[in-house]
Amino acid sequence: MVVLAPITTLIMHGFNLLAGASLLPAAYGAFSTSAKPSHASSAASSTSPAYSQFTIPVEADAGAQLIANIDDPEAIDAQKACPGYKASNVKESARGLTATLTLAGEACNAYGTDVDSLDLSIDYLAHDRLNVQIVPTYIDSSNASWFLLDEHTVPRASAAEHASKEQSDLEITWANEPSFHFKVTRKVTGDAIFDTTGSTLVYENQFIEFVTALPKDYNLYGIGEHIQQLRLLDNLTLTLYASDIADPIDTNVYGSHPFYLDTRYYEVDEQGKHTIVASDKADQSKDYVSYSHGVFSRNAHGQEVITKPEALKWRTLGGSIDLTFYSGPSQAEVTKNYQLSTIGLPALQQYFTLGFHQCRWGYNNWTELEDVINNFERFGIPLETIWNDIDYMHGYRDFENDKNRYSYSEGEEFLEKLHASGRHYVPIVDSALYIPNPNNASDAYDTYTRGHKDDVFIKNPDGSEYIGAVWPGYTVFPDWHNPKTNDFWADEIVAYHKKVAIDGIWIDMSEVSSFCVGSCGSGNLSMNPSHGPFALPGEPTNVIYDYPEGFELTNKTEAESAASASSSQAAAAATASSSVSYLRTTPTPGVRNVNYPPYVLNHDQDGHDLNSHAVATNATHHDGVQEYDVHNLFGHQILNATYHGLLKVDESKRPFIIGRSTFAGSGKWAGHWGGDNASKWAYMFFSIPQALSFSLFGIPMFGVDTCGFNGNSDEELCNRWMQLSAFFPFYRNHNTLSSIPQEPYVWSSVIDATKVAMKIRYAILPYFYTLFHEAHTTGSTVMRALSWEFPTDPSLAAVDTQFLLGPSIMVVPVLAPQATSVKGVFPGLKNGEIWYDWYTQTAVDAEPGVNTTIPAPLGHIPVFVRGGSVLPMQEPKLTTKESRESPWSLLAALSGNGTASGSVHLDDGESNFPDDSLDVTFHVEASSLSAKATGSWKESNPLANVTVLGVAKQPGAVEFNGKVVPTSSVQYNATSHALTVGGLDELTEEGAFSEDWTLKW
Repeated sequence: MVVLAPITTLIMHGFNLLAGASLLPAAYGAFSTSAKPSHASSAASSTSPAYSQFTIPVEADAGAQLIANIDDPEAIDAQKACPGYKASNVKESARGLTATLTLAGEACNAYGTDVDSLDLSIDYLAHDRLNVQIVPTYIDSSNASWFLLDEHTVPRASAAEHASKEQSDLEITWANEPSFHFKVTRKVTGDAIFDTTGSTLVYENQFIEFVTALPKDYNLYGIGEHIQQLRLLDNLTLTLYASDIADPIDTNVYGSHPFYLDTRYYEVDEQGKHTIVASDKADQSKDYVSYSHGVFSRNAHGQEVITKPEALKWRTLGGSIDLTFYSGPSQAEVTKNYQLSTIGLPALQQYFTLGFHQCRWGYNNWTELEDVINNFERFGIPLETIWNDIDYMHGYRDFENDKNRYSYSEGEEFLEKLHASGRHYVPIVDSALYIPNPNNASDAYDTYTRGHKDDVFIKNPDGSEYIGAVWPGYTVFPDWHNPKTNDFWADEIVAYHKKVAIDGIWIDMSEVSSFCVGSCGSGNLSMNPSHGPFALPGEPTNVIYDYPEGFELTNKTEAESAASASSSQAAAAATASSSVSYLRTTPTPGVRNVNYPPYVLNHDQDGHDLNSHAVATNATHHDGVQEYDVHNLFGHQILNATYHGLLKVDESKRPFIIGRSTFAGSGKWAGHWGGDNASKWAYMFFSIPQALSFSLFGIPMFGVDTCGFNGNSDEELCNRWMQLSAFFPFYRNHNTLSSIPQEPYVWSSVIDATKVAMKIRYAILPYFYTLFHEAHTTGSTVMRALSWEFPTDPSLAAVDTQFLLGPSIMVVPVLAPQATSVKGVFPGLKNGEIWYDWYTQTAVDAEPGVNTTIPAPLGHIPVFVRGGSVLPMQEPKLTTKESRESPWSLLAALSGNGTASGSVHLDDGESNFPDDSLDVTFHVEASSLSAKATGSWKESNPLANVTVLGVAKQPGAVEFNGKVVPTSSVQYNATSHALTVGGLDELTEEGAFSEDWTLKW
C-alpha cells in the first residue's frame, strides 16, 4: 500500500449549485471518472448557496507505471528458466492418489520464491467429476492465505460417497520425465481434455504457471469477466482482476470467474474411433457428435489466462492449483454439475423482477420519479420497478437520504402509492462508507460511528483505518473477514428499510473501488466531504458529445456540431507528453512484494498498477490477510452480506440483489448487470455473449444498461436495444448524468417498438419464471447459445448474434445501424426441427446450415418458436401483478411428427419457501393436448384460449374434456396452419389447472 502524506498544498475547487440544475452535484456531492462514471447525483434546491468543496488531486489516483509481463521484452520465460518438479512418495487408492512434488533442479525464482516441496492430491469426486490439487507441503498461519482459499467463502467441489477411478468418465495419468506432468483423458473418446505434457510446472510464492495443450481450432467459452465474443479467440490475454472501469472490450472488468467450457466435435467411424473436427471445417452433409467438459480453477488471486493456437497458459499471483474437471458430456450437464457440486445453485428471483426496470443517474427527487412513472402509464408502457442511482443519498452516503430532495416523509407517501400500483423500488448502495470530518460536528454519520465502534473496517498495516476515496469523499471499507461485519451490514439494511420500504438492493463499486492510491484520506479528513479527482459528466472538460455509430447518417448537422465541440474539449484538456519512467520489481528470496509483484498483470488501470483505483494490495483484514490475497472476493462477500441483510428484513421473502463485482458462486445470492457500457452498437452486440457467459458462470439473472449508459443514445439504437433486452432476464434502461434522456417514451418509434417487444415478454413471463425455477432447482440455463441446445452441429460453435430463451424461443436481433434485415440460422432443420415465426405463426422456410435473410425493419425484432414446444402465457399488462391476475393461454408449436411438450411452475412468486406451489406439464400427441397438474397452489385464473401451430388441415369437432367446443370459438387459418380455440374460460371457471384436462381436435 502506498500511503499518501497529508495534502497541504492542494487547490480548492468550488462549483455553484444552480437553481434547478439537476445535472450538477449536490453539496457533499459525488463524482465520476470517464473511465468509470458509474454514478453521482443532482443539484440541491434552488435556495442552496454556492458551495466550495475540496477536490482530491488527479495525481492521487495515479498508479505507478509498470510494464505488463506480456509486453515486456525483458520478461523471463518461466517455462524455459524453471526446473519443474519430480513426483515421489506416490500413494494410490481407488479414489485417486497423493504424492510429494520436489523441485527438479536449481530454483529459478522467476517472479517470486520457488516452493521446494509440494503436496499433490488427485481425487475422483464422482463419475463425472475429478479434482487435482497442488499445495505447498509446509503451510502455517503465517502463509496460509498466500496459498489457501477459505473453504467457507469459496467451497471446494463436493465428493460422492462411492466415487472411484474405475467408475469415472475420466482418467488421469502422470509421468516424471523430463519433469512432472499429468494428463486427464476422457475414456470414451481416448482424447486428452487436459494435458501438461511438454510444459513445466512453476510454483512460487507470488507466481504459479501451468500449461495445457489444446486441439487446433478449439471451442472455449468462459474465463470471465470480459466483454468480447462468446467463443474465445487464440492469442488473447484474459486478465482476472476485479476492476472499476467502464467496460473496455477484451480487458478485465468487474468480476472474476476462472471457469471454462471446452466443446469438441468428432466424426465417429464404424469402428467407433473419434476424430476431432474443426467447427469451421465441418461438412453439413455429415453427422457429428460432441463432448463438452468444464474446468474450474479455484483460485481468487489475480490471474492471467493466455490462449495460444494449441495451448492454454494459466498464470496466477498466488494461491494454489485446485482444478476440478467436469466431464459433461454436454454443456447442460457440465453447467449443472459445476453449480450443484461446487458453486451453488442460482437464487430464485421474485416474479416481479422479470418485469421492466427504469433508472438513470440524474433523477433529482421523488417528484421526478413520479413523473417518470406517470409517463410510462401515459404511453401505455409496462413498468415494474423504478430505481435510484446515488442521487437520492445525503452526500452519497449509504443508508441516508437527502433530507430535501428525497425526504423520508415524502418517500413514504411515494412508496405507498407505488406499491399500491403493484410496482417496486430499488436504490443503489455503494461499497464504501463515508468517514466524517472530525472538525465538523454537523458532519456526523451514524453508520460510520456504529461501524467504527465495532471495528469492522479494513485497516492499514499499522492497524489504523484504511481511508480511501469514493463518491462521498474520503471513505472506509467494510472488512468481510471480521465476524462482526455481516451483522453490522445487516443491521444497517434493516434500519434503512424502516425508513424507506425498498424492494431490493443494487450493489455498486464492489471491486472494491477507491478513487485514490493507498490510504489517501489518512491525515486529510478535515478536507471531507471532498470531490473526486475527475470531472462529473456534464461538468466543464467532461461534457458529453458522444453518439452511437451511424448517428451522423441520420442527424448530420447535430453530429457535426457534437464532433466539433468534442474536438475542442479534447484539445483544451490535452497535456504535453512526457517520458515515462517504468518501475521494475525483482524478487527478493523469501519475501513477498504485494505492492508491486514481480509478475505484472495486464491490468487495465493506470500503469497496470494493482493499487490504482482500488483498495491497496497491502490493506489488512481482521484476520491478518492482505487485500492482495482476496481482492477478487470483496464483491462476492458484500453480496453474501446483503443477501442475509435482506433476509433479516423479511426472512420469508427472496432477496432481490443486482451486483457489479462477482465471483464463482455469487449467483446463489444475486444477479449481475453488465456495468457501465456505452451507447454504442458494439455494446449492444457484445451484450449477448456477456449474458451467455454468465449463464455458464451460474448467474442467469443478467442484463445490461439498455440503450447504453455512457454517452448519448439515439432513436435507432434505443429502438433496437429496447427490443433486444426485452428477451434478457434482467431488463433495465439506465444512463449517465447529463446525457440526453433515453426513457423508452422519449422517441415515438421507440414507444411502439418497446410495446411490441414487451407484449411478447409479458405474455411469456410464466415461461421465463419456469425457466428460473428450473435453473434454481437443477442448475439449467435461462439464456442459451444455439450450440448448447444443438450440440451435434459444429457450425453453431461461434454463433453469438442470436440466442435461445430456454429450449423454445429463439431471438435474432438486428445489431447494426441502418439495417432493414438480419441474417439468422435456423438450427436443427437437417434433423427435422421446425421453427415458427412468432408474429405470422407460420413455419419458417429455410435451408439447413444456411444464414437466412430475415426482414427486420426498424421496430421489428424477429422471434421464433421451436416446434415441439408448449408455451404457457398470460395477458400482457402494465405490471406483472396485473398480468398474473389475467386469464391463461397456451401456444403449442407442433414438431414434424405432431408432438409438443412444456411445463409451467406456479407459486406466490416471492416466498423463500412457498407453502403452496403447482407444476403443470403439457403434452401433445395425436391431435390431443393434455395438461396434468401436481401441487397445492390454487390457480384461480381460467384458461382463455389455446393456439396450435402446424395443424395440417382444418379439424372437425374440437373437444375439451369430452365437451364439444362451439364452432364459433374455433378458428383455423389455412395459410398459417394455425388452430385457435377460444371460449375455454367458460369451461375452466374454477381455474385453468384446477383439474387435469385434454383438448382434442
